[in-house]
Amino acid sequence: MTDTLNETTVGGYWEVGQEIADTKANLDLPIDEIWKNRVFSAKLVNPANRRKLTVIVVGTGLAGGAAAATLGEAGYNVLNFCYQDSPRRAHSIAAQGGINAAKNYRNDGDSTYRLFYDTVKGGDYRARETNVYRLAEVSANIIDQCVAQGVPFAREYGGLLDTRSFGGVQVQRTFYARGQTGQQLLIGAYQALERQVAAGTVKMHTRHEMIELIMVDDRARGIVTRDMVTGKIEAHTADAVVLATGGYGNVFFLSTNAMGCNVTAAWRAHRKGAYFGNPCYTQIHPTCIPVHGEGQSKLTLMSESLRNDGRIWVPKNAEDCAKDPRQIPEEDRDYYLERIYPSFGNLVPRDIASRQAKYMCDEGRGVGPLVNEVDHNGNPQQRRRGVYLDFAEAIGRLGRKAVEKKYGNLFDMYAQITGENPYETPMRIYPAVHYTMGGLWVDYDLQSSITGLYVAGEANFSDHGANRLGASALMQGLADGYFVLPNTINDYLAGAPFDKLDASHPAVVEALESSKARIDKMLSINGTRSVDSIHKELGNIMWEYCGMERWEDGLKTAIEKIRALKQEFWTNVKVTGVNEDFNQALERAGRVADFLELGELMCIDALHRRESCGGHFRGESQTEEGEALRHDDQFLYVAAWEWTGEGNTPVLHKEPLNYKAIELKQRSYK
Repeated sequence: MTDTLNETTVGGYWEVGQEIADTKANLDLPIDEIWKNRVFSAKLVNPANRRKLTVIVVGTGLAGGAAAATLGEAGYNVLNFCYQDSPRRAHSIAAQGGINAAKNYRNDGDSTYRLFYDTVKGGDYRARETNVYRLAEVSANIIDQCVAQGVPFAREYGGLLDTRSFGGVQVQRTFYARGQTGQQLLIGAYQALERQVAAGTVKMHTRHEMIELIMVDDRARGIVTRDMVTGKIEAHTADAVVLATGGYGNVFFLSTNAMGCNVTAAWRAHRKGAYFGNPCYTQIHPTCIPVHGEGQSKLTLMSESLRNDGRIWVPKNAEDCAKDPRQIPEEDRDYYLERIYPSFGNLVPRDIASRQAKYMCDEGRGVGPLVNEVDHNGNPQQRRRGVYLDFAEAIGRLGRKAVEKKYGNLFDMYAQITGENPYETPMRIYPAVHYTMGGLWVDYDLQSSITGLYVAGEANFSDHGANRLGASALMQGLADGYFVLPNTINDYLAGAPFDKLDASHPAVVEALESSKARIDKMLSINGTRSVDSIHKELGNIMWEYCGMERWEDGLKTAIEKIRALKQEFWTNVKVTGVNEDFNQALERAGRVADFLELGELMCIDALHRRESCGGHFRGESQTEEGEALRHDDQFLYVAAWEWTGEGNTPVLHKEPLNYKAIELKQRSYK
């Protein structure tokens, strides 16, 4: 594997370290036998010994809640933590459209292999083949598990589970519960979790935020938390630690994530030695309500399922962009996805749909209000950032009642936010930051580069490659929590119990003292800038230079701007209040401090990856038709980054990707 450019000469932004590999999957076996072999070969812990072992699970979303419930059911002692006031408020609740599974209820040619193929292709061939096949393999089990829990999936007239289409595939494999799929699945996991809480195997700690990882003899042995109500800093120890803390899309400030979503747990682990995989891989979701003002704090997702019946278009003529869309005749409308990608039409993958929406607006054919922005050279400009998602044809074909039955709650949500009636006028949508495919690097067992630290769901660098197909996040979270982690963590815990730790252990004392010192430092600065103002500035830098389109000069500019902003934070931020109290300014300050360091690494990762793949479009790497151009000869690897200390150059470790079951191709949806 060679680079056309000597990496260590690119401004000294990174160094190249030793290659790494996932040693847990037996690549000598056919791909459909690897997971069964791993489950059999992994060591077991007998039921009597499980009662002697403790596992910390941070996070109560689909991955964390499912993992905690399953490990508790198995007989382990589980300490479960979340910063919300209830596990039911985990951000998994926000997922709308559905969950994929290869059950082939439609008899339309679906299979485990096809789900595997679609996911690898959708990820632009930047995912680990073995992990993705396992994900497809266990997908059918997830649906059976959730039905048994009482999840109210939509059903056809005869009572069978219904499915619908999602982007990037040509079969209907997405199971759904109207536009509330995440909520209903989370309630199912929550029921299983609360059963174990009642049984005493899981001890729940709500309103506790992880702020440090405890390491002993190069193993993860616990965490430090801050009680968000009282400010109490506490250490909790265990035999293993599982992070299921979600994604880091809020590094962009404006995203579809809940305001509390953060990277702190993962970043604290990264600073202790956990490699961070593919940090620049960010999913841009094509169907979000556009930015409407300078004071906005988050963006709202409109489910991709709307693309089943909604048609996306912009005016053919720029002079029509300010008109009422109902006054624009059919012949003056450009249904550009149907025109450019006739095989998939409006159901192309998210990265394709997002990039084309950007192109339409760049051409001056966007709709909605003019938005102030800067180009990748830093020059100010104004653009209309919106395209139409139109249901007039579907309402005429199916009738309004049928559309209401499928999408009614989504339409109501849109009307409440925008004041517009989507049954009468087209929705306006535009891409926004949604999901992060990057995260802590893990092996086939979901163990990070730190022994004893496991990472599940969106918090790991995942199975999605450079792009996530719709309805895959819920699938991965539940697969990791219910079926993968409980079968692999046993292999590690079979070597336990480890020496018990008490509060006087030097590693515990050091973690507590460093956590308190960091908080004291933030409270003592007493500068003039609010935490939110710094976060918003960081978000603007990330979106303009490391968002939908990246250029080398722009990324270098972003790195320098972020470094200056980090210096501004640690010398001029104002964090009001005290630690020993409910203090949201302090909570946000800790999270933004970590976002600043993550943002710099994301830009370095994007700078080093001089190819366009998935949602990560490098302006220097495109086809004559303006499509993404990969460079498999140079970048067919996972980029796993090692922290080397404050202010030091990060080290890049490459994990080569091996494709045996699938042939590498340039993606085409035309």
